[in-house]
Amino acid sequence: MTTITWTTHSEEDTKQFAEKLGGLLQAGDVLTLEGDLGAGKTTFTKGLAKGLGVKRTVNSPTFTIIKEYMGRLPFYHMDVYRLEDSDEDLGFEEFFNGEGVTVVEWSQFIEDYLPEERLELTIEYVDDTSRTISITARSNHFEQVCKEMST
Repeated sequence: MTTITWTTHSEEDTKQFAEKLGGLLQAGDVLTLEGDLGAGKTTFTKGLAKGLGVKRTVNSPTFTIIKEYMGRLPFYHMDVYRLEDSDEDLGFEEFFNGEGVTVVEWSQFIEDYLPEERLELTIEYVDDTSRTISITARSNHFEQVCKEMST
């Protein structure tokens, strides 16, 4: 298991980093995205969606739990914060094993449903413009993605 850390220095820098990552993803990829409120999870997700060819405006699915977008692959954006202390399964396996890419915010609330092979991302606030992004690869495929991101 490899963990790599990057620092971005603006919202645009964060979006560009995520867009590059989005271009490397393939059907069935699952990413978990953690970070405090205001850390930049939605900014990151907007860049990721752009890298997947999504044209629609991406915003947080806080009140709908799951939002779907179409790009070169289907893109599923989940915010499962509202599922804390819930045993509700919203058919996660259909998304995780489907033809798209899934990003899960607040993934600790559905840990039992997450696939073993995933890319774990944490965004940490550094200052008003800078963020530290840590990525942990939990599969050989994601190890390769991390190598590609490093070049």
